Amino acid sequence: MDARLDYFSSPTAGKALKYVMSAGRTIKESPLPAATQELVALRVSQINGCAVCLDMHTKEAAAAGESAVRLHLVAAWREATVFTEAERAALEFAEEATRVADGAGGIDDAVWARAAEHYDEEQLTVLALHVSFMNMANRLNIIAQQPAGDYVPGQFH
Repeated sequence: MDARLDYFSSPTAGKALKYVMSAGRTIKESPLPAATQELVALRVSQINGCAVCLDMHTKEAAAAGESAVRLHLVAAWREATVFTEAERAALEFAEEATRVADGAGGIDDAVWARAAEHYDEEQLTVLALHVSFMNMANRLNIIAQQPAGDYVPGQFH
């Protein structure tokens, strides 16, 4: 299966994606815990059905030492006992920020308050940026029908 579009062969997309990838690196290097970032990336990608992002972030998380059990349970995080309260708050935040078209209307005040119990203002800012970034990446990959399965951890670092 080939992708519909090769964004990197487009002069316009290539220029834009240079900045997008730079933004992604900035988020990755932020004070939001790396494990939380990968869990959030997985949950957003599950909701959006982005196979290539699921492939990438599952493999990156596993390479960083994340357990298979936690990776498998991200989709059912509410019922799983393997996530910290901070991670649960981040996953809830990510879901509401991703499901805006489902009537969620963005982040509910109670969800925001739960996240704010665990993350400082800088980390909340990064969480908002990360969820938004992942939603954009998911959409770009879904539009182009990027195939999944061949990602190698560290491929884009």
